[in-house]
This record gives sequence, structure tokens and C-alpha cells, in this order.
Amino acid sequence: MTQKPWSNLSQWLPLAAGKLMPAIITDAATGAALMLVELNQEALELISASGRVHYYHPRKRKVVTKGEASGHFQEVMEVRLSCRGDQLLIKVRAAGGACELGYASCFFRRLTPEGWEIADPKVFDPDEVYPEIAFSH
Repeated sequence: MTQKPWSNLSQWLPLAAGKLMPAIITDAATGAALMLVELNQEALELISASGRVHYYHPRKRKVVTKGEASGHFQEVMEVRLSCRGDQLLIKVRAAGGACELGYASCFFRRLTPEGWEIADPKVFDPDEVYPEIAFSH
């Protein structure tokens, strides 16, 4: 079995306890920005072990697997480090939508001269996928 490049991510990029690093998650096929997340050492270790996106969820105050509630997992295809070594770009193969509100990307709003508009269609019904937060949208 061939070792994946991100298998040693947590060793190549150790983060101090309590430190968070921003990561842009993009669709490897289209280049579309899907999410902006924060990673801690635990998230890096879980990405290394599983090949799936994990991130620190600020509202839950813990590391979560992207897709653990929705089934919309993100398989890591490539990891890139910024020039200063303080940000990541993670290219993924996404299953389903990235946004808790039902869109493929968290960046579904576009600014127009009249204000913000919805630029993309919903790809799933968030009330069906996340019944525990259905009334919080």
C-alpha cells in the first residue's frame, strides 16, 4: 500500500497546544472554495490517520469530522502550505454539500450593487440532514 502524502501531516506540521491554524478547503476537481476552518494538533492527527477532513468546531469546542452528522465527508486529495507556513490549503473530493445551510460551499452569497444575493442553489435540505439544529438557521 502506498503511503499518502498527508499521512505524516501532524509530524511535518506540529502545532503547539491550544494553537489553531486556518485552512481553506477547496474542491479538487473544480477549485471552488468550500469552507474556511481552523485546525489544531488533534485535527491534524486525525486527518493524517484517516485521510478525511477534521477541524476544530468553535461552537462545539471540539474537533469534528466533516460529514460526521451529514454523511458529506471530504476526502483529502492534496495539502499545501502557505509561504509563511501558517495557513493550509486542503484540496478534497467532497461528497455532498459543505455548508450547514444546504449549499455546496459556505461561500454561496455574492455581493451585488443591491446587496447580498444567493448565488448558488441548495444541494440538500439542512432540516433533513441536521434535525438537531433545524430551528437555529
